[in-house]
Amino acid sequence: MAAASNGVANELPVLVVGSGSTGLALAQGLRKEGLRCIVFEKNAPAVGERDWSMGLHWGAPVLKSLMPDEWWPRIQQVHADPSEPPKDPDTLKFVQGDNGNTIAAFPISNFYRLRRSKLRQLLSEELDVRYEKRLANVSFAADGKSVMAHFTDGTSATGSILVGADGSRSTTRQCLLGPELGKINRIPYCATFIECRYPKEQALFLRSFHSLYLATAHPDNFMGFFATQSIEDPDDPTTWTFKFYISWRSSLEEQEATAHWTDAQRLAQAKDFAKKFCDPWKSAYEWAPDNAGVWYMGMTEWDPGHEGHRWDNHHGLITLVGDAAHPMTYQRGQGLNHSLTDAGNLRDALVKIQQGADRKQAIIDFEEEMIKRAGDEVRSCTLNTALLHDWEKVKNSPFYSKGMAKNH
Repeated sequence: MAAASNGVANELPVLVVGSGSTGLALAQGLRKEGLRCIVFEKNAPAVGERDWSMGLHWGAPVLKSLMPDEWWPRIQQVHADPSEPPKDPDTLKFVQGDNGNTIAAFPISNFYRLRRSKLRQLLSEELDVRYEKRLANVSFAADGKSVMAHFTDGTSATGSILVGADGSRSTTRQCLLGPELGKINRIPYCATFIECRYPKEQALFLRSFHSLYLATAHPDNFMGFFATQSIEDPDDPTTWTFKFYISWRSSLEEQEATAHWTDAQRLAQAKDFAKKFCDPWKSAYEWAPDNAGVWYMGMTEWDPGHEGHRWDNHHGLITLVGDAAHPMTYQRGQGLNHSLTDAGNLRDALVKIQQGADRKQAIIDFEEEMIKRAGDEVRSCTLNTALLHDWEKVKNSPFYSKGMAKNH
């Protein structure tokens, strides 16, 4: 066992800030390796956060390695349709938004659509998760052997390393870089997501286009996605939930000017956009009830490879993972896969430190690989978003050329 000054000290836990999928997966990986870990979450347990589904494909082996071996079969219960395993092979269709003609069809295998709420529930099991702990700031011991997290409720915790896994608007990132360099970067694109259920015949019709997902680009410079969010009872279509969006270029000024809009206004605008679309979007929006769930968001990103964004890890005492390190746009479904790769690689680094590797160098090596890999993806995804909303350039987009395949 390495000395406390060089390794993960026996008496000090790894502190993970944020109980999203990345932070919890990392914590499970550390638990699997016998490393003590405490997860801190700013919200209370079971707070009604918006749920969504996430694409898991090339990152699946990493998630499997982080979870207890006997848990992997349970991943099917996290799938949007627990009754049907992902198809191998399958095809992701990309269609023209006004007429439904296929623009491209991407072969894809074992592509999971995981419900975020269900994945977090699974990954929370048997962990020490402390809720209602909102990070305020971070301090470091004078001897360079520990880090302290200070929370807004006046409490604190000391650990061998602090890992910021607190999402795209990461407080940890802002503690490291300041409020300006660490803040999220807004870009001139936005989307309105709708979530709802339908009567039986309507649900059967909407799901007939694909059991899980369908993407579109519209000649009027819109982009859209249609997904099955959850299948509660495969024999009762009235229990099926769909989640879908239309996105478009929207200046930051326009986003500010409409920031006060109500959900009813957002829904009305989306319904108006959808009149120009083919099915399933046209009918899904037309049939959406007034009480449908509405989620509007301006798109954001943050490039860890951008000049001035390289944070000080304080000799390996603090680092970032997942959306805290590299939030990216979502049209190519890469975010979860990169975030889980971060968790797996950091798990490996912390095991090496425990075994005697130099802490500072191990964390630097971890960060440099992550920044190169995921920073490239951030830039690629931002370009992809721009091209998908320009009909004349859609076929130049990474989504068109690579589908959801890994960049490298």
